Amino acid sequence: MDLSLLLEAIEVEKSRNQKSIEIDKIAYHSSSCLPGTLFVCVKGYETDGHDYAAEAVDKGAVALIVERFLPDLAVPQFLVKNGREALAALSARYYQYPSRDLFLVGITATNGKTTTTYMTQAIFEENNWATGLVGTVMVKYADKAEPSKLTTPESLDLQEYFVKMNENHITHVSMEVSSSALELNRVNNVAFNIVALNNVSPDHIDLHGSFEEYYNAKASLIRDAGADQFAVLNLDNRYSADLQTQTAARVVTYGIEDQSGNIVVTNLNLTPQGADFTVEIREPFQMVSGEVIEPVSFPVSISVVGYHSVYNALVAITIGLISGVPIETIQKGIERFKGVERRFQIIYNKEFKIIDDYFVNKENIEATLETLNQLEYNDLHLVYAVRGNRGIQVNRENAQTLAEWIPRLGLEKIILTISESHMKNKDKVLDEELKVVREELEKTGVAIDYYKEMPPALDASLKDVKAGDVILLTGGKGMDFGAKYILNKILEQRPDLDEADVLSPLKNRVAGMDESILERSKK
Repeated sequence: MDLSLLLEAIEVEKSRNQKSIEIDKIAYHSSSCLPGTLFVCVKGYETDGHDYAAEAVDKGAVALIVERFLPDLAVPQFLVKNGREALAALSARYYQYPSRDLFLVGITATNGKTTTTYMTQAIFEENNWATGLVGTVMVKYADKAEPSKLTTPESLDLQEYFVKMNENHITHVSMEVSSSALELNRVNNVAFNIVALNNVSPDHIDLHGSFEEYYNAKASLIRDAGADQFAVLNLDNRYSADLQTQTAARVVTYGIEDQSGNIVVTNLNLTPQGADFTVEIREPFQMVSGEVIEPVSFPVSISVVGYHSVYNALVAITIGLISGVPIETIQKGIERFKGVERRFQIIYNKEFKIIDDYFVNKENIEATLETLNQLEYNDLHLVYAVRGNRGIQVNRENAQTLAEWIPRLGLEKIILTISESHMKNKDKVLDEELKVVREELEKTGVAIDYYKEMPPALDASLKDVKAGDVILLTGGKGMDFGAKYILNKILEQRPDLDEADVLSPLKNRVAGMDESILERSKK
């Protein structure tokens, strides 16, 4: 593409060494540059793309997008106010706005956006639509799946995924949209058909600076939606409900406790296996097709446990209805959904249970332990991998929340690890993060069995476990590799077990399966 045509997508404040050039590639990593590349200098939290511009030129970059001119480089340079905004706009223009050819759903929340995204995909798949998925665990389309590097990919990578989805004849895509992606402009120029915000509570405060900034990042997905889009909002969460009057989008609301919205839940019955409830459409609303859904009620059963799972299901059901999926298809799709890896996932269920959970913030911890309370078991063996590079405040809140549950769970010991060798450099646990977690837990008098590495921590849980017990694997990235290790360890200790059966939870798993990514992250 001619550079001058590409530059029409952004506001250039000044330029140097300008000339007509054909652009064959866009890059924001110097290592990705080839001859004919337009290199966008992006400032990150730890690195600055301007420092790698010379390397990019050496590899073939023929022009630069910069936030400050680089006088030592003779290639054309174009000064912009924000490199990330420019990257998003240029990427969309270069690939001819591929998201416009997809039916695209963007889902954000503090908790549950991964599960909701998968539930939505399950409903779409049940309707025989060709689906794609973009999220924390993986990017998936057709028969292709690859582990995610970010909850929401960088804007250039995201546009490239949309191109590939179009090439593979994908029609409907469900996508997690993180607060950092919104703040860092990764989803600029993405044409969402439906956006949803399920809940908001404090998280990533160190990243955003304050809860207000975090909320504003989340809310921008709804506030920026246009009149041709739909916004799905939760009346039981005041931060979500407040956005009803702050968007031009057509709003569809739902609630369990607040029964004034378009869609409500009645006859709710939570069970150790999931939940049964009735969905009632009380206020008519329009579908994407323009047709109106009139008041009606229908039963729903889900196979994922917990009160929070009902909210996740409500979002997916509402999205399905707006999209035009028949009610019977929605019922089947949501009932067949069996959960997402690392979201209260039962990975071993024989003489004892092993449950794997992400455990990332206080609301998630509350939901997980409330759900655990519905199960019958003897003793609990909790292995907690501290969240790395999330700041003192988040880790203190997580530890305080866990500490409040210690007497309720009857815990006398917690196995603690920082999973040092199983963390990418960007996710390493800082000394002050470990310190604050230990301080909060020690206040309860609980014994702390600390291990720097994840494997011996898991070995300790297996050493103590007895029939009828539960081992709960918890933590963020530090426990991604836990399921693979502990299941193989069980096979090592119990060669009489059927290997295929024990390892079945790993069959389609993405998180923690490829340890080579750890080595690559350290280079």
